[in-house]
Amino acid sequence: MDNSGEKKQILIVEDEAQISRFLQLELEHENYATTICADGREALNLSLERDFDLIILDVMLPSLNGIEMLRRLRQSKQTPVIILTARDQVVDKVTGLDIGANDYMTKPFAIEELLARIRLHTKRPAQASSALTCGKLVLNPDARIATYDGHAIDLTKKEFDLLEYLMKNRNIVIGREKLLDAVWGFDFYGATNVVDVYIRYLRSKIDDVYGVTLIETVRGSGYVIR
Repeated sequence: MDNSGEKKQILIVEDEAQISRFLQLELEHENYATTICADGREALNLSLERDFDLIILDVMLPSLNGIEMLRRLRQSKQTPVIILTARDQVVDKVTGLDIGANDYMTKPFAIEELLARIRLHTKRPAQASSALTCGKLVLNPDARIATYDGHAIDLTKKEFDLLEYLMKNRNIVIGREKLLDAVWGFDFYGATNVVDVYIRYLRSKIDDVYGVTLIETVRGSGYVIR
């Protein structure tokens, strides 16, 4: 069901009819306009064609699962997404957040909490004043959106965090240990070359794609964005 006017438009992607109907009734009672979709591929097409204010996305879907739908959506759009997961599917939560979900809810959930999270994510401005810029590269930390010359850049959570830290310290050379501490935390026990690996990831998605050199290596010192 679609409603026009000033109402926020929410896409409910859920293949359990009882849950989707419950969500629809509750949301429309709160003056949201809703569209229901039970198929992952159809939902992807809908979300690309229309500008929804928020998507409630179940993980287990026919045709295309929620994680893959979100991954494809994030290649071109940054519509806020709240993922619905089963209580024991920790991997779905982590993966969903890492590829761009804004939030998640575990089934069964309290409708009051979901409504509160919807209010939070639909109130965020399209462009926050805290946006960071470097030439044509724009980073919006509040909305977790990165663009170059208006084109969306598909970044994982750690790639975004690393780029954000470099841009906040623009023109300052940051050592690997400091980057490791700031982005991964002092208690990180992974590979020692993780910073170099993620710098390569960022370069492959920004420098290589757009033919620029934004992230510079300062031999023996670290990295810098100028």
